[in-house]
Amino acid sequence: MCTCDYLLRSTCAEHAGAAVVHAAATPDAGAAPARAAAATAASLPLAQFRPRSMLHTARTEIRGPRYPVIDLHTHLSWSAQVRSGVATGESRRFFAAPQDLLPVMDAMQVRLMVNLTGGSGHGLADTLQRFDRAAPGRFLSLAEPSYGEWLRADYPRYQADAIGQAKAAGAVGLKILKTLGLYLREGIDAGALVRVDDPRFDPMWEACAAHDLPVFIHTSDPEAFFEPVDGENERYDELGAHPDWSFHGRDFPSNAELLAARDRVIARHPKTRFVLLHVSNAEKLDAVAATLQRFPNTCVDIAARIGELGRQPRAARRFFDRHQDRICFGTDAIPPPAGEETPQQVFCRALYEIYYRFLETEDEYFDYAPAPVPPQGRWRIYGLGLPDAVLRKVYHDNAARVLGLAPLPT
Repeated sequence: MCTCDYLLRSTCAEHAGAAVVHAAATPDAGAAPARAAAATAASLPLAQFRPRSMLHTARTEIRGPRYPVIDLHTHLSWSAQVRSGVATGESRRFFAAPQDLLPVMDAMQVRLMVNLTGGSGHGLADTLQRFDRAAPGRFLSLAEPSYGEWLRADYPRYQADAIGQAKAAGAVGLKILKTLGLYLREGIDAGALVRVDDPRFDPMWEACAAHDLPVFIHTSDPEAFFEPVDGENERYDELGAHPDWSFHGRDFPSNAELLAARDRVIARHPKTRFVLLHVSNAEKLDAVAATLQRFPNTCVDIAARIGELGRQPRAARRFFDRHQDRICFGTDAIPPPAGEETPQQVFCRALYEIYYRFLETEDEYFDYAPAPVPPQGRWRIYGLGLPDAVLRKVYHDNAARVLGLAPLPT
């Protein structure tokens, strides 16, 4: 209600008198529908609340990026054996085949997709055969730790040796899911949580440096995931749809504790290159900037975080300008139907169009995911309008440097 509404209602109240009595004696034909509408509004389930914006703002149609793209963060495969969030076997689930993906990639000028969850052992071999070798130059895959072997007495050495084997097989990096710090326990799925900076992984980090394999690490999650899931949680919808993503209470470390443990790992292994996924901690860009400043062996990607970046466009633009050599393009894309469970990640043309619009235009207040309801939080985003020099680096050249590939020709 604005001031005018208040004054109008106050003025009407001064003249209520007999009119109020008369109104009480004469039924208002519009009162019943009004009360029904009010009751409906009061009882509308949150899932059905899908407001249409009444803003009339510019909409820039982006059908392709200004430069060819390397999508540094996708998931084309997953472990077929998972216990309490921990992958325990080598067998893989494949979400798509190259022929399912290439038409969209070509249409959206995605030159290369990097599949982060390639697996280990024979599962990694299967992934490499299915994607990297089936369509050379269009797909690259990463290895993952063999957590199913965690209980071996010689696990530190076993895992370090597996890095060299993965490099020889064709993997281009190592992916660390948030399993480390939030799911892996001393008994794999029982006992105390294993810390991100557990020294038993030190040989693995060092092996990555020795074999020049970058580590793509996802540590922690949005701060709201560590808060009570109640009416004050801005990600209430998302956590309601994915209750297993809540890390509030129990024995989980805090967001800050997880990131501090990760930073201790980076500090102990200065020769190992780390890609800090999901902008590291997109809700605190000043802290991310400090991390990049402190650790020259790090960079970030923007996968599944344009919803965070786009609601702080001025701070995000400054961040991109300042760290334009350290930011890589990524979407966290998962092919449908599996990707449809998380609309901000579903592989499709519309997803890439939104990312390109966010990076290239100054459009205002638009959806960050191809979904009728914003899936991560009920807000919209604003474009950054990055200049060509920055777009070239973010879309392609920064990721090319991480992967040891050539930059775009000048």
